[in-house]
Amino acid sequence: MSDLPTELVPLRPEQRDVVDLARAFAREEIRPRARAVDEADVETPWDLWRKAAGVGITGFMLPEEYGGGGFTDVFTQCLVQEELCVGDLGIGNLLCSNGFFADPVLELGTKGQKQEWLTPLTGPDTPMTALATTEPGAGSDAASIVTTAHRTAGGYRLRGQKAWISNAGEADSYVVFAKTDPTRRSRGVSAFLLRKGTEGMTFGEPMRKMGQRAIVCRQIFFEDAFVSEEHRLGAEGEGFVGLMRTFDISRTVLGAAATGVARAAYEYARDYARERRQFGKPIIEHQAVAFRLADMRTRVEQARLMTWRAARRLDAGLEATAEAAMAKLTASETAAYCTWAAVQTLGGWGYSREFPVEQWMRDAKLEEIEEGTSDIMRLIIARSL
Repeated sequence: MSDLPTELVPLRPEQRDVVDLARAFAREEIRPRARAVDEADVETPWDLWRKAAGVGITGFMLPEEYGGGGFTDVFTQCLVQEELCVGDLGIGNLLCSNGFFADPVLELGTKGQKQEWLTPLTGPDTPMTALATTEPGAGSDAASIVTTAHRTAGGYRLRGQKAWISNAGEADSYVVFAKTDPTRRSRGVSAFLLRKGTEGMTFGEPMRKMGQRAIVCRQIFFEDAFVSEEHRLGAEGEGFVGLMRTFDISRTVLGAAATGVARAAYEYARDYARERRQFGKPIIEHQAVAFRLADMRTRVEQARLMTWRAARRLDAGLEATAEAAMAKLTASETAAYCTWAAVQTLGGWGYSREFPVEQWMRDAKLEEIEEGTSDIMRLIIARSL
């Protein structure tokens, strides 16, 4: 694993320390376990989670006032996410998943809610969390969710179903989006905080996936599950707006994750091409292979710089919806290309499970789907023109 190129953006000592920590953890802990985690299919790698929590990785992005590492800027989060995902994309995304839960709490929550729900996410015994938006009939069109939250004495009763929820069943805390006014589409969506074990809240079996198997996904079912009014995030109808604001952050960070697996694929293919000999010389000296590697390196650099640009805009308080979409689109499609190109460079061995590139190709596909498909990213960009 090579060093992250930051010559154009010198890092503060504390930034360098957390990046070095992530790189070492990816090299020493994540990469050696990645194949076994993939083969386990629907088993959460709790050993890696606890090791990461023990050194502060699972909560580095949370504010210091709640016990976190204090790296709340999106740029540093991107640096760390890329390093972790060079080790393994699914595991890297898993270890930082509490940040996705925390974003809407930080955006919509009261001081008391932040203290109650974020403080437990720090320290060596931190639990997992989950964000529940997607439904069987509502993916890209998040405003079309049909899970409802009906008012009752002291709070709400949730009814409905969520699908493809990362960490569902494993997580202790959940942000759930439901309609408090089914007639108003996005303006009728509200957000709620629930704990595992809530009566009327149950989970389906683990969903078997093509890749990123470190993150176990399940359906969630709500049958008159009660949530108190004090656990509603923001006012009624503010949930969708809060979700869209946090998407700019999450899509940018996922851009860094996709850049990480693209970089891993490029570096692995490059090193292999230096050693593998055909027709009397290393295959990197054959123009067909060299040009493919040149394209891989170029695309990785493009993806990284676009991700950094979106992160810098967000940290400066500027509008970055289109930039976040461009970063995610470019990085996810770069990951798809670079992992394919790595398999192609390794030839038959690339198709073998003895080498990691076939797994990376499977893992990378999700980046073109989650948090908004490539089609949706193009739609967002087009709307900004």
